[in-house]
Amino acid sequence: MTAPRRLLLVNGPNLNLLGTREPEMYGTATLSDVESIAAAAAAARGFEIRAVQSNHEGVLLDAIHDARNDCAGIVINPGGLSHTSVVLRDALSGVALPVAEVHITDILQREPFRHHSYVADVAVVHVVGEGVAGYATAVDRLIAVIAGQAEG
Repeated sequence: MTAPRRLLLVNGPNLNLLGTREPEMYGTATLSDVESIAAAAAAARGFEIRAVQSNHEGVLLDAIHDARNDCAGIVINPGGLSHTSVVLRDALSGVALPVAEVHITDILQREPFRHHSYVADVAVVHVVGEGVAGYATAVDRLIAVIAGQAEG
């Protein structure tokens, strides 16, 4: 059986406001722009993206669970759930797919409560502080991990 050539792109709460929410911090790119950046990076390596964004944790959990069926990995910007959600971390761990965690800003240079990410220990790729370009970096690095697993 051929491994799936699809990644799940997950954007958590408030990321639907990209482009208008605190543009001095997050820039002016929209969620649609982010999805296009990730899709272009994936397509350049022969992969496709299935994107989901929700302000509801359960919707994100269901999408992560469903990824077991047809995705090779997950790129996630959990937003504020990074710092609060054990269940999101458990879902990512439970599906046993490689995970890339991406943050537009450098969470380690922000408020102290943002310094801890529950996702960090289950992610094999971490990209922080690169703006929305970090999504392409995360996709590239995750596909390299997936390719390495396929060879090994």
